[in-house]
Amino acid sequence: MTKIPDKGVPRNELFARLETFRGKDVDWRSGRTWAYVYDPGLETEEVVKQAFSSYLSENGLDPTAFPSALALENEIVAMAIAHLNGDANVVGTFTSGGTESIILAVKTARDRARKLQPEIREPEMVLPETAHAAFHKAAHYLDVKPVVVPVDPQSFRADVKNVRDAITPNTILLVGSAISYAHGVVDPIRELGQLALERNLLLHVDGCMGGFLLPYLRRLGQPIPDFDWTVPGVTSISMDFHKYAFAAKGASVVMYRDRELRRYQIYACAGWMGYTVVNPTVQSTKSAGPLAATWAVLNHLGDEGYLRLARAMLDATTRVCDGLARIPALRLLGAPDMNLIAFASDEVSVFHVADEMRERGWFVQPQLAFGASPENLHLSINPASARWVEAFLADLAASVEAARALPSGQLTAGIREAVAGIDPAALSDDDFAKLLAFAGVQGEGLPTRMAGINEMMNALPPPMRAALLIAYVNHLYEPVRGGGA
Repeated sequence: MTKIPDKGVPRNELFARLETFRGKDVDWRSGRTWAYVYDPGLETEEVVKQAFSSYLSENGLDPTAFPSALALENEIVAMAIAHLNGDANVVGTFTSGGTESIILAVKTARDRARKLQPEIREPEMVLPETAHAAFHKAAHYLDVKPVVVPVDPQSFRADVKNVRDAITPNTILLVGSAISYAHGVVDPIRELGQLALERNLLLHVDGCMGGFLLPYLRRLGQPIPDFDWTVPGVTSISMDFHKYAFAAKGASVVMYRDRELRRYQIYACAGWMGYTVVNPTVQSTKSAGPLAATWAVLNHLGDEGYLRLARAMLDATTRVCDGLARIPALRLLGAPDMNLIAFASDEVSVFHVADEMRERGWFVQPQLAFGASPENLHLSINPASARWVEAFLADLAASVEAARALPSGQLTAGIREAVAGIDPAALSDDDFAKLLAFAGVQGEGLPTRMAGINEMMNALPPPMRAALLIAYVNHLYEPVRGGGA
């Protein structure tokens, strides 16, 4: 078992060793990683890092001890409210990311229902099947039942009729996305808002991915559907800064129509012997670094800078969509409202395409089939992507042709038979090992080519997919038994 070294490591050696951990990471600075990262350029990155480190040790737990953290948060939240056209009644809270923002919005709805509708013993929230997995996570943590409804199979936008039909006396919250991650589209928020008003329900708009960028795209002439505080019926909105505001992770905000609603978000404990505990977020102790970094990048880039970056991303997205239309084997899923797109194929395995792109130095994100959405590849297009569009499209076309010659689908029937007698809730280590071996995975870690794994997962029902993912991660995070890096 690796232990704390007997003597301290010299600084130069320490940072050299630290750098070795990055050896197998994706090279996101190259602009060839089209998922997970949000890169505004080196100059802005340096500003963000300097601001983060300058407030690294300040603690956001207690605003009476660190009023600077409170001041930074209040300015940032004010900018977010103004950006989404909120009035003087709208309030908000800075969080560690979209998942925490969503968990807090669900907690607010649950605790409000506990007080105002105590007859509801099993609260429910209605989720279009495109709603982010964070809502399911919140449901799991907070004991709120997710009622999942199909979306339009062509546009992948929420179907308001399906949402309406799913409302029961136990419903406490409706959810819409702006944008939904998988296909980059805005749900019909105005219609969902009207439904929320009719049924006297809360409506949360998940703007984590798109909330910051969409207003700029609208100013550039894009027909962005209404989704912000101008929509009657919207009661809360989440919006991330660490995506297209290019702040350091993790940085998000959850906003509410008024202070009366936000009070259900806040937790306080007076039933112990220690310091006074009152937490607006899930976290208690937290570095003020993300606050400082967010404040810095918003002020450094400014409205003009963000509009310039939005124009670059819009141009790149248009060129990618046009290029995809020129590759006959591929088809776009939906009509994206933003710079996130998904495309599928009826001719080749997209999982082999992803592997072939990785061989050519590109990272694209596979998405498994679910509901009306087939297995597909997902792209998040950043400013750094713009210079690579033509090279990307050329390699994509070549990858499609290479994928034609590769076998696919052989595992599908066999894997379904292999799991037929296994209860996902009771998946054992032996079951897990046998399924990995079935997919051709031997020893520790995963193969460099993931098509077999992805095809296996794609063939399985969602509960078994989740069980395998839990088993894998449970094995992946293993204490180092020998020497460190």
